[in-house]
Amino acid sequence: METSNNSCFHPSFFVLVGIPGLEHLHVWISIPFFSIFLSAIIGNYTVVLIIIMETSLHQPMYIYFSVLAFVDLILANTTMPKLLGIFWFQYNRIDFYDCLLQMFCVHAFSTIESGIFLAMAYDRYVAICNPLRYTTIVTTSVIISSGALAVLRGVFYILPLPLLLTRFHQYSSDVILHSYCEHMAVVRLACADVSFNDHVGMVVGFMVLGMDSALIITSYVLILQALLRLTVEARLKAFGTCVSHVCAILCFYTPILCSSLVHRFGTDVPHQTHILLANFYLLVPPLLNPLVYGIRTRLIRERVRMFFS
Repeated sequence: METSNNSCFHPSFFVLVGIPGLEHLHVWISIPFFSIFLSAIIGNYTVVLIIIMETSLHQPMYIYFSVLAFVDLILANTTMPKLLGIFWFQYNRIDFYDCLLQMFCVHAFSTIESGIFLAMAYDRYVAICNPLRYTTIVTTSVIISSGALAVLRGVFYILPLPLLLTRFHQYSSDVILHSYCEHMAVVRLACADVSFNDHVGMVVGFMVLGMDSALIITSYVLILQALLRLTVEARLKAFGTCVSHVCAILCFYTPILCSSLVHRFGTDVPHQTHILLANFYLLVPPLLNPLVYGIRTRLIRERVRMFFS
């Protein structure tokens, strides 16, 4: 896509619209957004605090839960404070490099969260398919290594996206028709050929969403095969340990998949729907993950009850 006219310029800042077309409803829209954000912060902070304080929860599965909750805390804070500033105070300016930083954080921590889910799937696979060797396979060093690998992979995958944008010095507008600095929303403003950026974004999306989901599905196919060889009682007990993980995976990947499909193929879908879906996939997992683990995991549920009583 080539744009070349005298209207191109180098902006020192961008203007985030929020939800285009619904500016007159921003105050009302902020109510559910703030409620979800506050619930996500309280829920994930509670999970992290309880797992840190309770020594009986210092086990691989719960350590992964705490890491996931910590990532959700960061992910929720990358966009919501700025979005609420737009809704309440019309504080919609964002510095050019702050915009690139927000873009990196949003996509990098989403990628890190996907990597944590992949590590948790491997944890469940070992626990059910090779239970006698679980403690020797899933060690503290393995947990640390898998967490570090998820972080490094997130940085390696996403860092090229903002770096490639630094090569563009001319933009057709400084107004981003989005609620945060989403990659393609910024790319489309560049007065240059952005096809390479578009292709890089698609490849990164496929590597994260496609490969991670394929590996997770493969691990659960192997888990189901192992479950069929167990007795009914053992099968139900083992399956119960996987339910919370499966629910959390669905909460994470379903909004992303819906948003990606609508973004790529929903040409007749209103732009407001695109924006809302893009926000939901950042807010739904941080909101639901503590609820899923709190309801499905007995030890966490009991510790939460003791903590508040």
